[in-house]
Amino acid sequence: MPEARLAAGIWVAAYLRRLSLADIPAYVTRHGDDTAGAVMVKCATLDGRASLWIREWNFETDQRIWMQLNEAEEREIDAEIARNAARDPDLWVIEIESRSARTLLDEPGLA
Repeated sequence: MPEARLAAGIWVAAYLRRLSLADIPAYVTRHGDDTAGAVMVKCATLDGRASLWIREWNFETDQRIWMQLNEAEEREIDAEIARNAARDPDLWVIEIESRSARTLLDEPGLA
């Protein structure tokens, strides 16, 4: 039986709320399709660097997981996001500001 999927807009709202409760500033920098848009998470560490996260299917565990796609200078991450957005008009992008690179993506319920 296929895994039930939560609408992207609902997932994003819940994620932003969890970040807010943890006092981690976060913003939607690109609003994608409310129902089925993919989500990328950029974590800016406020030192000129950032990481980029995407949700992927793990075939070994048969579950969706968050994977770090890249960690680089922030301008490189922004360029990568722009390339992805050009290919996917439904893409959501959430930007987090966290000096400790805390994203909460490893917490239960966010996969």
